[in-house]
Amino acid sequence: MNDKMNNVAPGRWLNRLAAADRGLLAVSVGLPLLSGALVVLQAWLLATVLGDAIINGVPLPALFGSIGLILLVIAGRAGLGVVAETAAVAQSERIKLRLRRDMFAYIVEASPTATAAKSSGALASTLIEQVEAIDGYVVRYLPAMVQAAILPVAFAAVTFPIDWVVALLFLFTAPLIPVFMALAGWGAEAASRAQAAALNRLGGRFADRLRGLTTLSLFGEAERETTRVRQASEELRSRTMRVMRIAFLSSAVLEFFAALGVAGVALYVGLTFLDLVSLRGTELTLAAGMFCLLMAPEIYNPLRLLAAHYHDRASAKAAVAEIEAQLGRLPATTPAVAEPLPVEDRAGPLQLDLVGVSVAAPDGRPVLADIRLSIAPGERVAILGTSGIGKSTLLEAIARLRPFEGAITVGDAPLEARGEPDLRQCVAMLGQRPRLFAATIAENIRLGRPGACHAALRRAAHLAHVTDFADELPDGVQTRVGDDGLGLSGGEIQRVALARIYLRDPGLVLLDEPTAHLDAATEAAVLDDLMAFSAGRTLLVATHSHAVAARMDRVFRIANGRLLPAPRPVLTRKAGAA
Repeated sequence: MNDKMNNVAPGRWLNRLAAADRGLLAVSVGLPLLSGALVVLQAWLLATVLGDAIINGVPLPALFGSIGLILLVIAGRAGLGVVAETAAVAQSERIKLRLRRDMFAYIVEASPTATAAKSSGALASTLIEQVEAIDGYVVRYLPAMVQAAILPVAFAAVTFPIDWVVALLFLFTAPLIPVFMALAGWGAEAASRAQAAALNRLGGRFADRLRGLTTLSLFGEAERETTRVRQASEELRSRTMRVMRIAFLSSAVLEFFAALGVAGVALYVGLTFLDLVSLRGTELTLAAGMFCLLMAPEIYNPLRLLAAHYHDRASAKAAVAEIEAQLGRLPATTPAVAEPLPVEDRAGPLQLDLVGVSVAAPDGRPVLADIRLSIAPGERVAILGTSGIGKSTLLEAIARLRPFEGAITVGDAPLEARGEPDLRQCVAMLGQRPRLFAATIAENIRLGRPGACHAALRRAAHLAHVTDFADELPDGVQTRVGDDGLGLSGGEIQRVALARIYLRDPGLVLLDEPTAHLDAATEAAVLDDLMAFSAGRTLLVATHSHAVAARMDRVFRIANGRLLPAPRPVLTRKAGAA
């Protein structure tokens, strides 16, 4: 998914994200501006009604039409507000769904070495809490920002022909609010970043400790870890309160200047009515004065709304920074166009070449050194030996699950030149400890090819001898198993994972101890079907079983980190696994 990622500033990325759905964005941002135009009409109608009733003595029945129009305007504003908020919520839900899908796809498609250093709890927190933090930016802050940028200036322009002094008061006091808000916002953004990081740390700690709860209890560390989780929770609470304190500070600053602005307009209008101030060339009518007084709070309402949701911006930017920190880059802001999967690499066996491949342990100790191997398309090769000599390490390097030095070529392309999705299409690997999820047996097999039909799934299950035990269960392959295959034996788990590979069409198959945990009879049956499946495919097997190695075209062994040719075992009738 690297081609779908972009390195941009968080604020610009958020704006591009919102602009991807222009229709809903236009509704969520445009309708509040239309509502602002109705505010001017409402204030003018109300001021006119009061002027006619008080100054001109117009009877109340004659004002019913104007009063009804005012009520209609109020209802129209309420309706516009509901539609705009509904559109903003719908836009936000679409954005969050797309983001979570893209981020999940990126995590799944990324090489395990890229995510091995990441806490699963932190990644889960990023997918859930950090993406959710973008909701406030799209639903509340973005419409408020547009209103604050346009409506105060527009209201001042409308007021200018009526009273230029009031308009100047609006233009002078309104800009002070964003200035002081920005000063408070810098602190809010820094505090929000710290809070987002603390939330991810707490999520990661809680998920990791929950996974290792049994181990902690066995070593008597449960109470100590409970205290540590409590301390981390308290740290998160303190950081959250700091964010809220700064958010309330920005609101208080706005309310102070808004109150000063409204008071200044009220003071000017009152002194003008008392003839203590005379800056106008004409008399200030009651209707004009009431209009100015009614518009004074409305000038500051968009700014007040912006201040109330300014912390949403800080929280969203902090969330974006955390997403970037966890994933390395930011997801694309526009929906990705689905492209058909290439099939040319999936048809036919693949050549495999290793030149000067070396692999070191995490502590720097060499495990494999200068491995050289060339496997022709369709050839079947075994690496025979006891545990701990580096067989699994070599297969993991070929599958790009472990960093290595040297050159590995799969087909006609170097390993590093193949994208992760492309590699997964043409290479299939079965490790020693395959992972099963809490789902049905069929769902676990279908992970090999999610779009596979039931008939194809049954064929794969039969070929891997899963049906031998699954058909004896009440629900067959629809039987649910627990996490890590709870409810199945080691050999049954191995066969379910093998069925996943059979469901695919890889050109290169890597198997690590595929017949482990199997008795001799079951091993022979599984090997018969494995040989049938591997016809027309390249097969590399790491095994300690002489029965498996005897079926291969060539056999190698690993000694002192180097790959050496070995004779193919010749089995007698009673020969078994070494």
